[in-house]
Amino acid sequence: MSQMPVFNSPLLLGFDHLERMLDSVSKASADGYPPYNIERTGDNRLRISLAVAGFAREDLAISVEDRQLIVRGHHGEEGEGRIFLHRGIAARQFQRRFVLAEGIEVQKAHTENGLLHIDLVRPEPEIRSRTIEIDADP
Repeated sequence: MSQMPVFNSPLLLGFDHLERMLDSVSKASADGYPPYNIERTGDNRLRISLAVAGFAREDLAISVEDRQLIVRGHHGEEGEGRIFLHRGIAARQFQRRFVLAEGIEVQKAHTENGLLHIDLVRPEPEIRSRTIEIDADP
């Protein structure tokens, strides 16, 4: 059975990009790895913290594509010659996506104590106003 589009109303033309974004977010939220927190650190500031214990800085990549923040983690070759009796620390690669509101910018990222912190900022919006001339009757 095919899935019925959410925005199938003729009054919602041109929202197909929003539907694709919602579909992408719903698929990404199904996987709970790695766990993360989102916190407000100031009036126009946010911080995303991902638990990335076991990943070196070189194993992580952050990019912004089409208003989506994408965090990827990939381990290099590890465990050669090692025999694990129990392996409880996750060592799998991951990709985590976050949809960014318009105007949100990634300010910086750093690792600390097994957490990857990504700081986001929303610049103060410029207040735009303009006066519209009213034409006289012809």
